[in-house]
Amino acid sequence: MDESQADPPKGDKKKPRELFDSSTAPSLHAELVENPPDSQLDFAGWGTVELFDDFDEKLHGPPRPEGVKVHKKLGELASTAICGNDITSSCLYVAALATLYGGKYGFICLGAVAAMLYLFRNIYAEVGTALPLNGGAYNALLNTTSKYRASIAACLTILSYMATACISAYEAMHYLHNLVHGLPIIPATIALLGLFMVLSLVGITESATVAIGIFVFHIFTLLLLVGSAVIAFGFDFTIFAQNWAQPPPGGSLTKALILGFAAGLLGISGFESSANFIEEQEKGVFPKTLRNMWIAVAVFNPLISLLAMAVMPLQSALNEGGTEPRSDFLAFMAEQCAGPWLRYMVSIDAVLVLSGAVLTAYVGVTGLMRRMALDRCLPQLFLRENQARGTNHWIIVGFFLLCASIVVMTTSGPGGADGLLTTLAGVYTISFLGVMALFAVGNMLLKIKRKRLRRDVHASWGAVIVGLAAVLVGLVANAWIDFPERLMVFTTYFLVTLGVVTVTFLRARLLKALLATLAPFSRWLLAKLEEVKNQRVVFFTKGDNLANLNRAALYVLQNEQTKRLKVVHVFDAEEQLDKEHLVSQLRKIDEIYPELRIDLVLVKGAFGPALIHELSQRLGVPKNYMFLGTPGDRFPHNIADLGGVRLII
Repeated sequence: MDESQADPPKGDKKKPRELFDSSTAPSLHAELVENPPDSQLDFAGWGTVELFDDFDEKLHGPPRPEGVKVHKKLGELASTAICGNDITSSCLYVAALATLYGGKYGFICLGAVAAMLYLFRNIYAEVGTALPLNGGAYNALLNTTSKYRASIAACLTILSYMATACISAYEAMHYLHNLVHGLPIIPATIALLGLFMVLSLVGITESATVAIGIFVFHIFTLLLLVGSAVIAFGFDFTIFAQNWAQPPPGGSLTKALILGFAAGLLGISGFESSANFIEEQEKGVFPKTLRNMWIAVAVFNPLISLLAMAVMPLQSALNEGGTEPRSDFLAFMAEQCAGPWLRYMVSIDAVLVLSGAVLTAYVGVTGLMRRMALDRCLPQLFLRENQARGTNHWIIVGFFLLCASIVVMTTSGPGGADGLLTTLAGVYTISFLGVMALFAVGNMLLKIKRKRLRRDVHASWGAVIVGLAAVLVGLVANAWIDFPERLMVFTTYFLVTLGVVTVTFLRARLLKALLATLAPFSRWLLAKLEEVKNQRVVFFTKGDNLANLNRAALYVLQNEQTKRLKVVHVFDAEEQLDKEHLVSQLRKIDEIYPELRIDLVLVKGAFGPALIHELSQRLGVPKNYMFLGTPGDRFPHNIADLGGVRLII
């Protein structure tokens, strides 16, 4: 195949050229011949045929070169610790937040949140066991719907990471203030964010061993706090009765329950974190991490809120004006129950676990944005690495600047620093709940479009619908709290993030528009446009079904900024498929879509991870730009083993 040869436009009457250089096949679309494309930009060129028959020799050698270490995957404890540090860090502030909006019903609201999360255990587990790939909701929608819709979930996840970094850093500095009096909270918050930016730039990522240590110490501290509160309570219901006699906030039971439930949803933020590193977990561990996280929040969040009502007045959970939650609530509760020593212990624990959550945000957003850049949803600038450390510095520095700006923006208003927690909590909860809602939608689409995929867990339709409805109630209620300030902050940053993604998706059309308006620069613009359009993608076809081949071509046209599609058919020596018929079918597709060049690659070998890896190297196409129809339940390989191959049919 000589790809340097100039291709005549389709419809050239003097020298018609059929697909795959066939001189015998007649034209299937005479109207295309009579009406050739007006612009060479809309013509992708004729497709070709290649045959690779040496794969057996290459793939039957040693499974891996000598000296290459096998990447050890994470077990249940390490995986639970990494995501558990994120979700259980919310125990440090969610009880006070639920008290602000739910009053004496705060512990009931947190119990309702735990009940909703129980439904999402199976919702997440079904998607994760069917598509065990990193990316969470983005991955779920990427394999069940269009790439742009999946990118919306990714934008919400990025916002969620931004808010979790800001809240965790802010809360860590509030608890550190208990140890270092006079510490300026806001400058210290930005400094902590900057510290983890530097650590991320030099390549220090989250260690499973360190995560386990922090998690064990955190759970021990929470158990110690609960035990001390039970002793302080001493089954004397005097304080509890006084608190229970208080009217609900706003004088409405319904309002208190709904808003308390909505605010309490912040206590399960981080539940999606396990799905973002599912490929690093051992087989069968992912559902266990979901179970363990649910147990932790179902026990500690309502219990701490209930015990706080039994040992302290309700107002103790709020600031002096009673308008904002107390930022160091658990440290204050610890001192009331057992004295200064427990206050210091809780403060140290809080600084550790909340700092761990900041690092989790940096690690998580770097992986997600890198994946999006590889999928060409974000500019390729984000793929650039520091040569000395191998870190994606543009992602890390950009994330720090966004986080610092949101801290400054939310503290410069009338409420100052006191309003940062509730405003950021709202942004965090709205984005996080948006991700949860889209995860439930992804589960529904998986049931409908990818029902042939094997999965170890099944969530019932009733559970998915009820879970989605509960999330939507919380989403609307959180948007209504502090309206419109909370919604404005969320909308501003969401639109900025989505705008970058949208421009990336439309870059080919924008370059065409620039080409039309900036004629003197047409040569450079044409080169940039060709660079975008010549990025190839691969579709593996098992047979010659015309409908499936057409759907694959349409998917590429609608979701990818390219004009090069390589259709790969893997066969063995005994195969009965009529390859000439496959060529004929692809010729039809190639003539129907002149803006897409379709090449056929015939590969002799056994389809599997090794062949995919070798083919990716030979064709120069990343694995996440290789597509596949949904395999049946007899498919011998796990989807995760294919290295990110996307399901599109």
